[in-house]
Amino acid sequence: MQIEETGLPGLKVLTPARFGDSRGFFSESWNRRRMAEQGLDLDFVQDNHSLSRAPGTLRGLHFQSPPAAQDKLVRCGQGALFDVAVDIRKGSPSYGAWFGIELSAENGKQLLVPKGFLHGFVTRVPDTEVIYKCTDYYAPECDGAVAWDSCGINWGFEGPPVLSEKDAAAPTLADFDSPFVWEG
Repeated sequence: MQIEETGLPGLKVLTPARFGDSRGFFSESWNRRRMAEQGLDLDFVQDNHSLSRAPGTLRGLHFQSPPAAQDKLVRCGQGALFDVAVDIRKGSPSYGAWFGIELSAENGKQLLVPKGFLHGFVTRVPDTEVIYKCTDYYAPECDGAVAWDSCGINWGFEGPPVLSEKDAAAPTLADFDSPFVWEG
């Protein structure tokens, strides 16, 4: 597995090796022992899978606050998306900075989003599936969002996005009081 730093502390791009032939490919998307050897000792407890039918579907920017904060390992099972993480750890040297990467079924890349980051994505093609592992269970009382258009992100699409009511009503980053603190 190739592991790349993103420039935002803790946020990493993981690219698993793929072994292919005329039938398709095989890839090991997560191996706890191998990742622990690389310093990524995470205990994933929940897998999530979403389907977005229309291109331009934007989900985010989401987080779960403590005590149910989550690390996430995000990948694309079908289609293509632009995946984004924003550092919201108070006192972090990169507070408010964002990183985005194209994840697709074809490139096999994954984004490891640690606790203390907003996460969101916009779909590029119809019927895009996103699969992600989480280190804590979903807790509705800890669920939160920040407005997708308040962090200076270049999402790389034109026209209005397809949003949920929750995402359309989310507060701006400037009006947000983060529950996360930089521990660097």
